[in-house]
Amino acid sequence: MPSELGIQRDALVRVDGLKKHFPITRGLLRKKVGDVKAVDGVTFDIFTGETLGLVGESGCGKTTVGRTILQLYPPTAGAVSLDGVDLASLKPGDLRRMRRRMQMIFQDPYASLNPRMSVHDIVAAPLKIHGVMRGKELDARVAELLTLVGLNANFANRYPHEFSGGQRQRIGIARALALQPDFIICDEPIAALDVSIQSQVVNLLKELQERFGLTYLFIAHDLSMVRHISDRVIVMYLGKIVELARKDALYREPLHPYTQALLSAVPVPDPAFERQRTRIVLEGDLPSPADPPAGCRFCTRCPQAMAICHETEPAYKVAAPDHWVACHLV
Repeated sequence: MPSELGIQRDALVRVDGLKKHFPITRGLLRKKVGDVKAVDGVTFDIFTGETLGLVGESGCGKTTVGRTILQLYPPTAGAVSLDGVDLASLKPGDLRRMRRRMQMIFQDPYASLNPRMSVHDIVAAPLKIHGVMRGKELDARVAELLTLVGLNANFANRYPHEFSGGQRQRIGIARALALQPDFIICDEPIAALDVSIQSQVVNLLKELQERFGLTYLFIAHDLSMVRHISDRVIVMYLGKIVELARKDALYREPLHPYTQALLSAVPVPDPAFERQRTRIVLEGDLPSPADPPAGCRFCTRCPQAMAICHETEPAYKVAAPDHWVACHLV
C-alpha cells in the first residue's frame, strides 16, 4: 500500500499489482484464445494483528486473491510478500517451510475434510508433514487443538460425517492452527453454515486472534458479519479493488457507487430508518472476466456512469485519510 496511508503499523503481508489470469483454450491442440482475468492488478497491505475484510459478489475474484497469496495458484504478475519475503521467488523447499506461517480455512466444511481420515489424522496431518512432532506429543497436541476450538478431545477418533457443519468447520480451524501460523486466510468460513452457528464461529475466530495475535484475511459475502469482525474492508468488483477503507468510514460514507449499492442491500434493525432508505438496484449482469468492459469495470452497471467512465480506467487514489477509491466521481 502506498505510503500516503500514514498508518504506523507493520505490514505482515504486502500485495503489489497482483494478477492471476487463467488461459482460455480451444480445439484439439488446445490453442490459447484468451484469458479469464480473475484478478487484474490489486494492491493492498495486511497489517500485523488486524483482520482485513474482502467483499464482493460471486465471481469478482475474492477466492482467487486468497489462493494466489498463498501460492496455491502461481501469480501471472505482481508480487506477494510475507514479512518481507517475496513468496513467488522462493524455491519449493523454502516455500514449503514458509507455509508453516500461513494457513487457510476453507469455505465448505463438508468438502475440505477427507471423509476417510479420522479427526485425529486430519488435525495431525500438518504436524506430520512438516515433521514437527510425533507419538504421544502429537496426540497431546491434537487434543489441545480440539479443546481450543470448543470440541471434545475424545472425538479425535471419529470421522467427519459424524459431525455437524459447525463442528466440521471447527475441525478445519483446529487444522489451520496446528502449525501456529501468523497469517490465516478465512475463505468464506461461515457461508455454508446455519445462521445460528455463524456468529459462534466468527466469535471463535476473534477469540483465537486475540489469544495468539493472528492476522486474518476474511473473505465473505455477508457485509454485516464483515463489519463485526474486520478492522478494514476491501470491496472488489470484476478482479479490481474499487474501495478500501476502515470499516467505520466505509459503512458510514461509502464513496464508490458499487459499495453504495452493496450497503443499501444490508438490512438495518431499525424499522423507521429502513423505511426511509433508498435501495440501489443494479441493472444488468456481471460482465465476463474474460472480456471486461473498457474504462471502469463497473461502468456498464453504474447508475452514475459518465462518458469518461467508458473510456478511461479510474486511478486507485487516496480520497480521505486511510480511504482509497477507484472512481472518476471522487
